[in-house]
Amino acid sequence: MKKRLLYLLFPVIALILEILPFGAVCNFAVSPERTQRKTFSYFSLVPYGYANFTPFITALITCVVIVLLLVYCFRGKHSIAKASKVLTGVGAVASFGQFFLGLNYISIVSVLISLALAAEFILLHLKLKVD
Repeated sequence: MKKRLLYLLFPVIALILEILPFGAVCNFAVSPERTQRKTFSYFSLVPYGYANFTPFITALITCVVIVLLLVYCFRGKHSIAKASKVLTGVGAVASFGQFFLGLNYISIVSVLISLALAAEFILLHLKLKVD
């Protein structure tokens, strides 16, 4: 069980970073020549309201993955680990979705969240490949 708890490391890091108000980026027009950059938590609905959907979706998926991995830690069923792997992959792809909006919509925190979810996906993939 202690080994399985290590699978929670990257999603918990991602969740902590998602809670911080520096991940989701919105650029607001102040004048025709100037924009103002504001950052929000991944759980904030402000970016969602401005058509930046991926941060909120990523945050929800991360929460579900953490719950699934907690169940996996105590039960040890591979089907739960497989579901976690799939959801983590979807969360990583959703997190990388901000990159398609352009460099103005990316922050260091959003890059770290994407990398944490991608690392968790690779970790689960390697674990399930061995078993």
